[in-house]
Amino acid sequence: MIQRVSKWLFYLLIFPVTLGICGWQGWAWWSWASAPVFSETKSTEEPESIKIEIPEGTSGQQIGQDLESIGTIRSKTAWNLWTRWQSIQNREGGFQAGTYELSPTEPMVDIANKIWQGQVVQQSFTIPEGWSLQQMAEYFEAEGFFSAEEFLKAAQQPPYDRHPWLPANLPHVEGFLYPDTYQVTAEVNPTTVVDQMLSRFEQVALPIYQQGQSDYNLLDWVTLSSIVEKEAVVSTERDQIASVFARRLREGMTLGADPTVEYGLGIRQTQENPLTYAQVNTPSPYNTYINPGLPPTPIASPGQASLAASLNPADTEYLYFVARYDGTHVFSRTLAEHEAAQVAIRDEIAAETNADTQTAN
Repeated sequence: MIQRVSKWLFYLLIFPVTLGICGWQGWAWWSWASAPVFSETKSTEEPESIKIEIPEGTSGQQIGQDLESIGTIRSKTAWNLWTRWQSIQNREGGFQAGTYELSPTEPMVDIANKIWQGQVVQQSFTIPEGWSLQQMAEYFEAEGFFSAEEFLKAAQQPPYDRHPWLPANLPHVEGFLYPDTYQVTAEVNPTTVVDQMLSRFEQVALPIYQQGQSDYNLLDWVTLSSIVEKEAVVSTERDQIASVFARRLREGMTLGADPTVEYGLGIRQTQENPLTYAQVNTPSPYNTYINPGLPPTPIASPGQASLAASLNPADTEYLYFVARYDGTHVFSRTLAEHEAAQVAIRDEIAAETNADTQTAN
């Protein structure tokens, strides 16, 4: 009887101790398994982040195995335990496909939550007001997004199925890609970029047109706005420039806008190399010195200010303006005033050139 009591007493004493040891060992293992692979206290060198692509439909187990193999988590077993616990807790959502940037300094739970919440790698791009499709294409290629050729190909296929408001029979979407800063995922491609920029135009620009009162159709409005955008270097002159073009259109005059000639010829004039007489007289659908009215399409992406100014231009008597090559212009009411302003600006530039030459000598 004494032996039997002693035996049970032994079990009662040893069981809590055993349980405690097992619990401690389990906790110790979990602490190790879920800890960062790289401890910043062990080295002063910062480890490089690792990008991993998780395809659609990848199982949680496979993700854990992939993460262990690339060295961002210690144990796929611990990963699987965490995954099952989320299921027991009936947690909403699940692991999401995409490209992730992970660091070995992150605990396993942080990595798991990042993928569960879909915190995919993002990057941004910025398109300034007044850029053309060609400038955008060169920018995307230089930044490593995709080739200029791929972007131009996508821009030449207006997605009417997704953006039915686009004017009919467009050869490309020049002018309708809204200039702004955009956030994109690592899987970005030319088609998604075009869609994103068209959607922003729909959100920002279309309401301006729909709430305004104008005789312009959508294509003409954006085309005129793009010319105003290219001419208005100084924002305070935007309304005056828009008023000049509006008056010339009403009176049946040619617009005589240098940027349209440049667009048609694929060139850009400078103070040192202004447009020549031959270039201004070169036939082109975009030559507004020769052709009355607006060119067939926009020549750049106008911003909100140019879109608003073109829809409701200022009421002025100006019919002409000439650039000073410092961003500002001289506005004139008559041809005689305009020609006098041109002579004065040429004389001013010549005087500055002579002064610079004398200083150098």
